Amino acid sequence: MTGLALAGAVVLVADDAPAVRRVWHSLPDGVDLVILTPAAAEALESDTATSGGRRPLTAVMPP
Repeated sequence: MTGLALAGAVVLVADDAPAVRRVWHSLPDGVDLVILTPAAAEALESDTATSGGRRPLTAVMPP
């Protein structure tokens, strides 16, 4: 993650599924891409599938 931060990305860390969902729902409107760990993607599976309206593009890092 340090490499992403050095490249100018904002890195938000969440240690468990509830924290992942809290961070996801607090993302500002201008966020266009979210890079997720496999665990974070799993935690968000139902949230991203059922969320209406615009949402950021997601990419999942390989395990």
